[in-house]
Amino acid sequence: MSEKDIILIVEDKESMADMLSKILSTEGFDTASARDGAEAIQMFSKGRFDLVLTDLKLPKKEGIDVLREIKEDNPMVPVIVMTAFGTIETAVNAMKLGAYDFITKPFDTDHLILLIRRALESQRLYRENMLLREEFTSKYKMPTLIGKTLEIQEVVQNIQKVSQGKTTVLLLGESGTGKELFARAIHFLSPRRDHPFVPINCAAIPRELLESEFFGHEKGAFTGADSTKIGKFELANRGTIFLDEIGELDISLQAKLLRVLQEGEIERVGSVKQIKLDVRVIAAS
Repeated sequence: MSEKDIILIVEDKESMADMLSKILSTEGFDTASARDGAEAIQMFSKGRFDLVLTDLKLPKKEGIDVLREIKEDNPMVPVIVMTAFGTIETAVNAMKLGAYDFITKPFDTDHLILLIRRALESQRLYRENMLLREEFTSKYKMPTLIGKTLEIQEVVQNIQKVSQGKTTVLLLGESGTGKELFARAIHFLSPRRDHPFVPINCAAIPRELLESEFFGHEKGAFTGADSTKIGKFELANRGTIFLDEIGELDISLQAKLLRVLQEGEIERVGSVKQIKLDVRVIAAS
């Protein structure tokens, strides 16, 4: 059984903190609460937290200082800032200091849960990509990939060329020839290297679930959609998505994928809102 994510709630109003704790517990998270900024920093330094949800107006130490100190202590932990006194200036300042996002009270709880899930998933992908990057650097250096044949040398030269652009790439080859390895090489050599690399095997996901996996869905979009889900394309924003076995993709989904490639936008299942994305697509067949 996987460990639950632990969220530190920093909120001086007890009723608000209790409400947030109950909502997050219902959504499957563990929580801890601090009533002021100084207590929050003390708890953070002694515990393990996967995300921090902090108000800006706090006694003893302001939320902006909590954000700053947490980011200095552990920049990997996402921080979501909430306030009843939202201004453009405070939002910009919080984002400059490394806040994952900014939400103004009163807020829709579904929107807050969506932000939290997106932040945690983005952080998981970031950590995973850092590990893969280290593994790639140590085990799959270019000399290893070059080999002795002219064909392999040509492939590596092409990888180095296409890695610097943002055009869609199609990798063709027999199963087991290392297409995902080359896709990762393109990503890790590109300007997108510090953003997510999200692989998805089109043949391994049931046809009826593919659209939701690709583009996400809204709460209530269909039977069993109990909460809003972020799709793989949204998670890959500013990074790269690798679509393996793309030839297995259903024709109806191919049309929607074409829209992503042409317009750079998606719609979650059950929504008419268009979401602009910056995702590079690498496909394999």
